Amino acid sequence: MKPATAKWYDRRDYVFIEFCVEDSKDVHVCFDKTKIDFSCASGTNNIKHQNVVELYREIDPKESKHRRTDRSVLCCLRKVETGKAWPRLTKDKTRSNCLSVDFNNWKDWEDDSDEDLNSFDKFSEMMNSMGGDDLPDLDCGDEEHDTTDSDDEKMPHLE
Repeated sequence: MKPATAKWYDRRDYVFIEFCVEDSKDVHVCFDKTKIDFSCASGTNNIKHQNVVELYREIDPKESKHRRTDRSVLCCLRKVETGKAWPRLTKDKTRSNCLSVDFNNWKDWEDDSDEDLNSFDKFSEMMNSMGGDDLPDLDCGDEEHDTTDSDDEKMPHLE
């Protein structure tokens, strides 16, 4: 068995691990307080993958979940001590070739105040609820609109 490539990122209440395995089958994820055990088969050759990750801090196994897609398996680990940042995913400080930080999803949330988060949530909600159906018609080709502009005047000749 070979380990699957994985990326992780930290949030206030959760830690996310994405195992990058395409066309996964027979996915098994076992959450324990101090570790996660992941295994699956992938591709047409049924390559077997297994990762056992000893975690930096404890998680709540009952509140932790995973979701399989065609390209990966995303695990959402509920922190026991919410609001505390994890400087790394693993208990040991050793580096692993198959594990990296997911910088596309990383957010430095420690310095965010709750007010900033609420404002961000409201802004996100507003953006998601915006539709394109009620936007005004911006077609300027109609003849009823004045097409002359203040900068359309002739320029004086230069000497």
